[in-house]
Amino acid sequence: MSDTQAAWQLKTPTPEAALDREQLQRMGERLEVSSLLVHLMTLRGLTCESDMDKFLSPGLRYLHSLDKWPGVEDGAVLLCSAIKANRRIAVWGDYDVDGITATALVKDFLASRNVEVIHYIPDRLDFGYGLHVEGIRSLAEQGVGLLLTVDCGIANTEEIREAKRLGLQVIITDHHLPGQELPEADVIINPKLEGWPTPNLAGVGVGFLLMGAVNRLLPGPPSDIRDYLDLVALGTVADVVPLDDQNRILVKNGLLLIKEGRRPGIQALKEISGMSPDENVGTGSIGFALAPRINAAGRIGDPDLAVRLLLSKDPEEARQLATKLDKLNAKRKLEEQRILEEAITQAESQLHLPGLVLHSEHWHSGIIGIVASRIVERFHRPCLILTKENGIFKGSGRSTPSFDLYQALLSCKQCLYKFGGHRQAAGLKLEPFQLANLKNLFAWAVEEQLGANPAPPVLELDAELPFSMITATLFKELDLLQPYGQGNPRPIFLSPPLSVLRHRFFSQKKHLELHLSDTTDGTNMRAVAWRQGERWKDVALSGRRIKIAYTPRLSKFNGLQQIELAVQDILSLE
Repeated sequence: MSDTQAAWQLKTPTPEAALDREQLQRMGERLEVSSLLVHLMTLRGLTCESDMDKFLSPGLRYLHSLDKWPGVEDGAVLLCSAIKANRRIAVWGDYDVDGITATALVKDFLASRNVEVIHYIPDRLDFGYGLHVEGIRSLAEQGVGLLLTVDCGIANTEEIREAKRLGLQVIITDHHLPGQELPEADVIINPKLEGWPTPNLAGVGVGFLLMGAVNRLLPGPPSDIRDYLDLVALGTVADVVPLDDQNRILVKNGLLLIKEGRRPGIQALKEISGMSPDENVGTGSIGFALAPRINAAGRIGDPDLAVRLLLSKDPEEARQLATKLDKLNAKRKLEEQRILEEAITQAESQLHLPGLVLHSEHWHSGIIGIVASRIVERFHRPCLILTKENGIFKGSGRSTPSFDLYQALLSCKQCLYKFGGHRQAAGLKLEPFQLANLKNLFAWAVEEQLGANPAPPVLELDAELPFSMITATLFKELDLLQPYGQGNPRPIFLSPPLSVLRHRFFSQKKHLELHLSDTTDGTNMRAVAWRQGERWKDVALSGRRIKIAYTPRLSKFNGLQQIELAVQDILSLE
């Protein structure tokens, strides 16, 4: 395994946001929060009291008006025209959580306005991501007159051209990076195009805006568009887009709906995940409990299972569907562990390279993206993982924070059959004979961006926090910073020197539990270092003096709520 020790670094606010101790205290008094919370907000780039107040209470009134989002009103006019003309409408989605929630949102909203639409989500194994000609021809044969894409379509120039040849009107809603040539759709709605107030909406967020505009134009009483924010929150968090100003508003309000459990499908997912009916749901719960079960449908099963779950109005039907997804997710986890072990073995033979290209013909294409994330987490370098389907290598890539994966793949495009994605994640296809070329070009692209000797990973810490400050008030204030995600990470604190009272390994020595004492005041705390067991299994920890980088959490054990420190890293002082 990689033995690279992350460099610990205390964050500092930008010069514009920096405040001295007295200013922090005064602003905290006016906002009725602690100076620590004000400091944490300055680290997130907030420079004035009004911005902090909006950050702590991101009401829907702060969303930009619909006329500020290019293409949204044009798309709504075209969609309403098709509805008025009784043209059959099909929604084409993607098989991940973002695409599934976007598909469900459009169908659910339009049904509330008495408009029935059909949907199509391609099978990952048969067709992969995006549109394909066979599906478009099938929809045309079913009498579809308007095709609405959600979370896909911007890269499908040939497929859209075929749709137009067949007489379909096409509205693309997507959030992926466009290529050099835009498809010949009637309307394209994509925040990555110029003129958008934020480039970071997820696919489900784009779909939500379009339905908001449609809601205004359709005759009859409007639906309450806020009822669909639970789906927006679920898809936005799962897609790991930056939780900037607008996404924060959408997610924060959507999480409140998820807590209320109005949608039987989401409530059933909470139940099967071991959550209580009225339990607060944060981004962590979505990322580790709800989203993986929805994703399992598209990864190794039928994505329609997840669509049906989210659209179900019957709690019993929702429980049955959630149970099926739970079983698929359990199967996915077993397969993920098997692939991960093989991928680690390959990676350890490539540690002389700045970027990793791992491959096997028998790895499951629906799981390699998750494994790529695990490899990056473990070895701190960009990674591509490939498997073979229908004679072609298909892959997923994940990146480190300082590396632009999409730009790297642009440098490798001469050997790629197809690719697309973002700075941190991407997908690709290539002919088998190009594999050696890809390895060479990818190594060159990584070195070009990061240098021949990349700096060790940096673990950024928000503030020093002794155990005596971990109180109920602190947890309430940290909750105000939610939702956490890209652009607003969960705070990580630096401990004072600690003494290890005792420790144990669990789950086949994968994880490490520590009982710690703060040497400055004698306060004791329990901590868990997830997936760090192997690193410390041969170290005599009991009695050792250490510091930890940690996040305080409230966890439930045997029905009792207790404080648990989630350890990000450990620094031995001996």
